[in-house]
Amino acid sequence: MSTDALLSLRQAIKAKERITYSNGNASCSSLLDATHLIFSPAISLPKSSPTRYLKTGVTTASGPSDFFSVQAIYLAWLLRDAPGAEYMKQAREHGLPVGFVSVTERKSVVEWLEGRVSENSRIVPLPSYDGIADSTTPPGSPRRPATHAPSAASHKSLAEPSSSSSAKRRYVADSQDVEVVKKIRQNEVELRDRNTALRGIKPNNFASVRTVYANTLKKLKEASKHGAVPAAPAADAKLLARKARNNFPIIMISSSPTALITMHNVRRFLQESTFEPSQEARARATAEGNTRPEDVIPIYRKRTHIDSSGKETETHARYFVVDSVEALSKFGADAWDRVVCVMTTGQAWQFRPYKWNEPIQLFHQGMCTKSPPPSILPDILAVKGIYVSWSNDPPNTKIKDWNVMELKIDPHRRHVDKSVVAHFWKTLDTWIITNKPWLMNS
Repeated sequence: MSTDALLSLRQAIKAKERITYSNGNASCSSLLDATHLIFSPAISLPKSSPTRYLKTGVTTASGPSDFFSVQAIYLAWLLRDAPGAEYMKQAREHGLPVGFVSVTERKSVVEWLEGRVSENSRIVPLPSYDGIADSTTPPGSPRRPATHAPSAASHKSLAEPSSSSSAKRRYVADSQDVEVVKKIRQNEVELRDRNTALRGIKPNNFASVRTVYANTLKKLKEASKHGAVPAAPAADAKLLARKARNNFPIIMISSSPTALITMHNVRRFLQESTFEPSQEARARATAEGNTRPEDVIPIYRKRTHIDSSGKETETHARYFVVDSVEALSKFGADAWDRVVCVMTTGQAWQFRPYKWNEPIQLFHQGMCTKSPPPSILPDILAVKGIYVSWSNDPPNTKIKDWNVMELKIDPHRRHVDKSVVAHFWKTLDTWIITNKPWLMNS
C-alpha cells in the first residue's frame, strides 16, 4: 500500500524527524541530485510525487499535474525563513523553474506542515470509501471500486430500476484534450504583478472614512435647519468670491533658533519631503545672497483625488507658513481663523503672543470667532497641534496634556522623510475636513 506524501511529510516535520535524500542507489546530500525523499526507514517517496495541495489558480483538479509535488512543498518549508527573491532563486536552482509554491502562499503551507493550523482550503481531502479514508489513491486519480462483498442493500438497489436514469449525463472530457491541457499547463509560467501580490483576503473596511466625515455631515444637517442665508448684492458677492480665493490655510511654526523646523528649511521639508538641518539651509541661502528668510513663505502641494468611478484628479493646494504674530497680522483681522496648524518645540513661551496663550486652551478649547459659510457651525477647535522632535529623543512630559501629535524626524535616514511628511499632510487634511472644511477648497 502506497503512502500519502503530504501526510508523511507533515508527520515527519511535526515529529522533527530527519529528512534525508536518495538517488535510488545510495543516499546523497543534495536535494537537486536526489530522486527520493526518505522520511523514515520505511517511507521513501519520489520527490516528484504529487501531493493533495492544489496549485495556485487551480479550483478543480483534473489530474496530478494540478497539484504541487512533494519536492515543492518540502522546499517551501525548508526555505521558510529565506527572503522572497532568494526563495524563488533556490527553487529554480533545485529544478523547479515552474510549479513551486508562490511566495504569498508559502506561509500558509509552512503553518499547516508545522501543525499550527489544522485545515487548509487548498488541500484536497483524502477520498473515502464506505466511511474509511484511503490514502493509497494518488491525487487526481479516478475512484477505485470497492473490493468488499456487496451488501444486501446493494443487491436490492441493483435489482430496482434507477430513479436517476433520466437525469442529465455527466460530461466526460475527451482523453486527448485532457493530455493537451496537461502539456499546456506544465509549460505555463505563473505571472504575478504588484496588484495581485498585494491583494489581501480581508474585505475593505471604510469605517475610518465614515468617522472622519461624521462630524461634518452632522454640522451640515444642523445648519440646514436654520434656513438659507439671503443672497448678497452683486458687489458683496464679488468681494466674497475674491476673499474666498485668497482664503488659504496658514501654518505657524516656532521662532526658536533651536527648532528643527524653521523658516530656513520649512519649504523644502513640507514641499519637497526632504529634511535639511536649519544651519545647513541657512548657510546655503547665505551663499546664494539671501541673508534673511522671508517672514511669509508659501507652500505649494499636489493633492490627488479619486472619485467613485476611478477617475483621478490632481489639484494644487497653497498654504502659508509664518513664525510670528507680526507676520500673521499681514493676513488681516481674521487671520487666526485661517490658522490650521501650530508646530511647537514644547516650550510654553512660544504661545505668549498668540490669541490663545495657553497650550491647553489653544489645542483643546479655542473657538473660531469668524462667521464661517452658512453650512458650517462655528463650534470647532482652534488649531491642530504638532510637536516636532528627533525620533531618538526621550518622551517630553510637558506636552502630555497638550493634545498634540508627535512628528518624529530621523536624524540620519533621509529616505524616511517622505513617509513622515505624508503622514503630516494626511493628519492635517483629516483635521481640516472635520474642523474647518471651508479651507479645503482653497
